[in-house]
Amino acid sequence: MTVRLTVLGDALLDRDVDGAVHRLAPDAPVPVVDQEHVTVRAGGAGLAATLAAAGGHDVRLVTALAGDAAGAELSATLADAGVEVCALELGGATPEKIRVRAQRRALLRLDRGGSGGRVGPATAAARAAIEWADAVLVADYGRGVAADDGLRAALRRALARGVPVVWDPHPRGPAPVAEVTLATPNAGEAATFAARAAGAAAGVATVGDTPAGAVAATVAHAETLRGAWGAHWLCVTRGAGGAVLAGPDGLPRTIAATPVAVGDPCGAGDRFAARAAELLGGGADVPGAVAAAVRAASAFVAAGGASAAGATAAEVAPAAMDTADAVLARVRAQGGTVVATGGCFDLLHPGHVHTLQAARALGDCLVVCLNSDASVRRLKGPQRPVVAQDDRAAVLNALGCVDAVTIFDEDTPAAILDRLRPDLWVKGGDYAAADLPEAAALAARGGRAVVLPFIEGRSTTRLIEEAALHAV
Repeated sequence: MTVRLTVLGDALLDRDVDGAVHRLAPDAPVPVVDQEHVTVRAGGAGLAATLAAAGGHDVRLVTALAGDAAGAELSATLADAGVEVCALELGGATPEKIRVRAQRRALLRLDRGGSGGRVGPATAAARAAIEWADAVLVADYGRGVAADDGLRAALRRALARGVPVVWDPHPRGPAPVAEVTLATPNAGEAATFAARAAGAAAGVATVGDTPAGAVAATVAHAETLRGAWGAHWLCVTRGAGGAVLAGPDGLPRTIAATPVAVGDPCGAGDRFAARAAELLGGGADVPGAVAAAVRAASAFVAAGGASAAGATAAEVAPAAMDTADAVLARVRAQGGTVVATGGCFDLLHPGHVHTLQAARALGDCLVVCLNSDASVRRLKGPQRPVVAQDDRAAVLNALGCVDAVTIFDEDTPAAILDRLRPDLWVKGGDYAAADLPEAAALAARGGRAVVLPFIEGRSTTRLIEEAALHAV
């Protein structure tokens, strides 16, 4: 469903300068980066707008742009991403963030522009963008756009009409307007905001020494802020820890994030907030939208975050990036060994887990090629699978030894192996590696097949038969 989404907030111009380091500078003990390429993209509220546009939605961005070269470049980048910009005047220079990286590791971030720049008043076009929207996302980066009285009045009118408004706050920015649908501070921001709301010094809110204590503290922050801000729902995002949601029913919810073995969290908050706003604009309820937004943020991090995206919307869209491809790209860039295995994994049992753990120990990542439901039915019969493919994938993803899961619909993994091209293809069984039908194709691409010992007495078929016997 296509949603008309207006994003309101501070946009930045992000540059990633990637290169390689082979030596230190002769005049100082600092690395010399030989620049290989530069990636330019919209940051801040501009990234949130770009991600939503990449998802096929109609997006307008209300932001402030300076009349300088960086402002013109940022405007062109947004236009290329399919975002319609409603620009307010920005005094001074357009804010820029420049990250210098070598071998995919950050060495330095340089910020320039945007300091003390005055934001001009809301225009008629900016107010009309809020009137036009099915949903509004306020992506506040503390630079002044979210503080405009005219825009805040337009947001209150939108809320009165029943338009959902998601507010992603910033410690330097204003509090959300009252009655906002969903506010989404991260854990650090929530602790600071809650301390302020309680009249204490900023940042003194306590966090538990245990995981349970940390969650309890986050729930307390969420409930405090929901009351202080008059928000209908308050969601505290916790990175790899998922999210905590407090709402009008008084029942706090914790939403777990999909484990990500390796990833770049840059932009994950924008991915989360944009996805939540998209879904609310399409009629979803808040708990469902938040759960889906947590999954979207996890996939975005696994796919490389904002830094994996180019300047176009198609490259930024996390839905267009397969998590397995992203994992393989990172491991290969570091010279690591890619291991893959495959199967139905219907009713996961200790034999499966043993094989997966042993396979992961053979390399630097493990990708599981999972037979789809249709494929399992053709191979195992109409009564299988017992567990649907998305649930089987979720269980596999929860294992610490699994880095990614990719689902294939064919009867054999030949096509998926041709795409992934692992260094090692691992199977559990009692046959020789040379007898595997995949062995020749793997060898032609520089890979090889490995067979791990089969654990006697461990099988899904036996589990099903035993369950049926006990049911009688």
